Amino acid sequence: MIKIITDSTSDIDVTYAKELNIDIVPLKVIIDGKEYKDRVDLQPDQFYSLLEKSEVLPTTSQPSPQEFLNYYEEAKEKGDSVIVMTLSGTISGTYQSANIAKDLAEYENIYVIDSLNATQALRLLVLKAVALREEGKDAETIFNELQAYKERVRIVAFVDTLEYLCKGGRMSKTVAAAGTLLKVKPIIGLRDGKLEMFSKARGTVKATAKIIELIHEDGEIDFKEPICIGYTGNDEGLEKFEQALRDEFKFEDVLHGFVGPVIGTHAGPGARLIAYVKK
Repeated sequence: MIKIITDSTSDIDVTYAKELNIDIVPLKVIIDGKEYKDRVDLQPDQFYSLLEKSEVLPTTSQPSPQEFLNYYEEAKEKGDSVIVMTLSGTISGTYQSANIAKDLAEYENIYVIDSLNATQALRLLVLKAVALREEGKDAETIFNELQAYKERVRIVAFVDTLEYLCKGGRMSKTVAAAGTLLKVKPIIGLRDGKLEMFSKARGTVKATAKIIELIHEDGEIDFKEPICIGYTGNDEGLEKFEQALRDEFKFEDVLHGFVGPVIGTHAGPGARLIAYVKK
């Protein structure tokens, strides 16, 4: 049997994880001195309510190696193989924790993948792993296919407010204040595992148009693979964002995802994203 493990930044909730037959290792979120396990003690809607009231930006921390080791030892006992997919190693030490645990487990059949991604893009990688397992492929084959697949996974988003990027020290107060007045929406995404600002636009309509332009520049979407539309805070206005993308790219089925605390801390409420796989 193959055990699939990911971390809570994949934004897969407990019920969904059971349906997929996967395990989730939670990251931790510290708000006003209190520590919560992501999606265990703290659900996304509760988090955004606390975030808006908090004077200081919440902090996040990676799982300990022991949290991964517990799953590895269970798999070792049963003789199961393990596939692990984590949040990008440049954003968090979660990938490192998963690898330290692998060394401690002294078990060959553990394959750890740095997804180079986060949130709904990590979720797409997990869904691919589940699909490959259902096809009856062995762990090593799945690992190799996922290593190639992750290079095609894309995520691009616009951030609604500059407040949280400013609080997190990723933008100066002066720039944030000017940007807020002009209704500037930074367009962000992950490139080679690093969070980057790709562009910026004034207002949500122009930001959505810029995202469409960036997708075209990068190449075509692979419609045989899932597409996910995600959001932070609330889904107000999400339909317009989704419809603009549907009108342009003519896709039909789409997944929806609520971005959790770890990524939501830096994006703040009101962000909109698309995660997809490039041809």
